[in-house]
Amino acid sequence: MSQEPGVNEPPEAEHASVAPVELGDLAALRALAQPRRQRMLEHLTLHGPATSATLARALGLNTGSTSYHLRELARYGFVEKTDGETSGHAGEKPATVRRAEPSAHRERWWRAVPGDRRFPPRSRQSPEMRLVMDELNHHAYAADLDLFERLQRDAEDRDPWADAFPYSRGTIRLTLPELRDFFEEYIALLNRYKRPASETPPGARTLLTRFLAFPASLPAPIPSVSDGQGEGDGDGDGGLGPGQDHEPVRNNGREADQS
Repeated sequence: MSQEPGVNEPPEAEHASVAPVELGDLAALRALAQPRRQRMLEHLTLHGPATSATLARALGLNTGSTSYHLRELARYGFVEKTDGETSGHAGEKPATVRRAEPSAHRERWWRAVPGDRRFPPRSRQSPEMRLVMDELNHHAYAADLDLFERLQRDAEDRDPWADAFPYSRGTIRLTLPELRDFFEEYIALLNRYKRPASETPPGARTLLTRFLAFPASLPAPIPSVSDGQGEGDGDGDGGLGPGQDHEPVRNNGREADQS
């Protein structure tokens, strides 16, 4: 599994390939699994650097809480201190940088640390790590679905971006090596469309992308005649044979026949 690579990269790293980093430290995974920290990290990724106070206002938290969670995220390398605020999302035209004015109590600005972070395969996760990963994924998937539904529901009819909610459901038959290649090609496709602000055309917006694939359940064994079962139940439904797709592909909310 991979988090989105290359978000908010500094200019000198915008065209450099990002080597995947596996998050095998249980303490780091626990730090990341905290729902409020996930929300804070996503806000920093989407909206750029912020202070604990601006995060608190944006997310409805108190400043003491956001300060603590930022320090915990920084301890494991997910966020870091920066000099000021750069408005705009990664890949969009940035506004001017506003640096904090010198004072007795200078605000600390934080940014999300970019990278291609991946979780260990489930086969290499300890029982304790699996519990942490299950909690992390549960909160992340629920938040993603809630955000998708809310943004789609609140989109203005006259806004040309109201149709910018493509999605797809389908099936493919792959071996394990092919699945790994498929995933790496997906990550490479994301990186191919990443570009510095100087090359981003007017009107471009940050898009949230998610990838999810999992093996279908194996069909139940068909009872043999010797087990006392008949050859059919008479309902005329023979089930799905190997390789038969029954899910329609959806793109922009429309169904399309896969045949």
